Amino acid sequence: MDNKKILKNIIDAKKKSYSENKTINQLREETETAGSLIPLPENIKYKSVVAGNVNAEWITCGDVNENRIFMFMHGGGYYRGSIAATRATVARISAEAKVKCLSIDYRLAPEHPFPAAIDDTYSAYEWLINEGISPEKIIVSGQSAGGGLCLALLLKIKENNIPQPLGAVALSPWTDLFQTGNTMVTNEKIDPIISKQYLDRFAKLYFPDSYNMSYLASPIIGELSGLPDILIQVGSAETMLDDSRRFYKKAKKANVNAKLEIWEDMFHGWHSNAHILKDAEDAIVSIGKFCKKLFSQ
Repeated sequence: MDNKKILKNIIDAKKKSYSENKTINQLREETETAGSLIPLPENIKYKSVVAGNVNAEWITCGDVNENRIFMFMHGGGYYRGSIAATRATVARISAEAKVKCLSIDYRLAPEHPFPAAIDDTYSAYEWLINEGISPEKIIVSGQSAGGGLCLALLLKIKENNIPQPLGAVALSPWTDLFQTGNTMVTNEKIDPIISKQYLDRFAKLYFPDSYNMSYLASPIIGELSGLPDILIQVGSAETMLDDSRRFYKKAKKANVNAKLEIWEDMFHGWHSNAHILKDAEDAIVSIGKFCKKLFSQ
């Protein structure tokens, strides 16, 4: 089956899967079920660890450099998602980038609203450094809400005046909890997964006090100077496209060495389909190249 047919089948399967009537627990169960159906690559190894006070997992796939760390935060609108649901994607990144991955299970809303997720993310980063790992050997990453978290982490590191990691990889990051990007409207009919209505619902669960928005929840309102190299990947069909484009433009104005890759026709979370979709496989190859280049400097 050719790549276009595979893409169409995936998008058709994802269309209209969300409903306002679905409970949080129903949506959480859907994520875990979908994640369990993604085949794990060969040579994967994973082991639970507590990173400070945060449940986490070391994940490697194939031959990796144990001294090069890729810290990953899963997506899920801050209310769902897990290490298990993204294990296959993280393993494929490990194989391509030749890195040892630390995937973390930060606390979720609404049981644990802001700042629980960013506090856990920062704690895990601090734990790596306390374990004797140099920040220059760490790249931080995340997808969707986790992509927002990895960018918020850079701002919290800056705020606390500790050393930045070597770089960051943000996959379709949620950078604006107000959903003000133009593509929330212009891509509404072509995005099979994410709508403004959906994001509005879960933004309120994570950050109830929208009148006092923090840049640690919406990193696009942060002051971005001094951040390390950043790779941003996003699909052209995403309502969240402008979350990436606007963050990238602001980062460039702040003299951050940022790179933006817009993947034609790709939907939110396409990386998880790397076992069948060439665009997802190619995107992970690009992540690997970015990481290897940074680590070799």
